[in-house]
Amino acid sequence: MQKELPVRKKIRLDGYDYSSSGYYFLTMCIEDNHEMLGKIDVGDGVLDVPFVQLSEYGIIAEKYISAINKHYKHISIENHVIMPNHIHILLSILKNKGGTSRTPSPTNAVIPSFVSTLKRFIHKDCGFVLFQSAYHDRIIRDEEEYQIRWNYIKNNPAKWAEDEFFVREEQY
Repeated sequence: MQKELPVRKKIRLDGYDYSSSGYYFLTMCIEDNHEMLGKIDVGDGVLDVPFVQLSEYGIIAEKYISAINKHYKHISIENHVIMPNHIHILLSILKNKGGTSRTPSPTNAVIPSFVSTLKRFIHKDCGFVLFQSAYHDRIIRDEEEYQIRWNYIKNNPAKWAEDEFFVREEQY
């Protein structure tokens, strides 16, 4: 008897052109939620503001995220945060001038190509697949939502224990 395959959940908005100009909030998660990109640290200063102490893999991810604005004329990283087991990116797509030689060609949609390219470069430097194949995206609809997402990224390390991706280790 043949086993039925599970139906994959659609994660993209039907009929939306992901190469359209606008703002997007992306989240890329580490496979199985392993905390491989770093750890939350509070520091030892007067303010003790929580921040992410990046691991070697987090440093690799930061290198490629920071290089985006230099290599793509139509994509701009507005804000980002690398958390222990995921990355949030707020990006804008300007008037699309087409891809670059680094952009895969199977689709002309900028967001999937951007995510695929970023993951490919990070995985190559790490020497193994770090991220889940899927990712989360949110189309930013107005200035208020833009500010909400910007502040979410800014404050994410301080609210790590409340984060939906936080995995509390079991106490033995």
